[in-house]
Amino acid sequence: MLPKKYRLKNKSAFSATYKINNFVCDKNLFLYLGKEKTEETTPTKVGVVVSKKIHKRAVIRNRIKRLIREAYRLMLKNGEIDFVQNRLSLIFVGRQGALDCDFNTMKQSVFKLLKKKY
Repeated sequence: MLPKKYRLKNKSAFSATYKINNFVCDKNLFLYLGKEKTEETTPTKVGVVVSKKIHKRAVIRNRIKRLIREAYRLMLKNGEIDFVQNRLSLIFVGRQGALDCDFNTMKQSVFKLLKKKY
């Protein structure tokens, strides 16, 4: 599970990240990027969203969210995505293609999106 200090929690933080309108996408995910940091001490916060339009069952939507969070957590732990730590927030939004993904595919998709912008 992603530690609490890395989670994007309140609605205003989500809205501020969406408002910047800086995003990249592939067939599985959208990635919205927040503002660049001014202080290096604050951690990058991550939010994960999967809409009811993707699938009506919450079990399926929650599984997609868990896959995304775990992929991000492992890459953060292994130091594979240190280059992303200059952003205040990131929001991953699941797309229709994410329904067919296993963990390795999701991890590659998350890494590809993060790498695409840097």
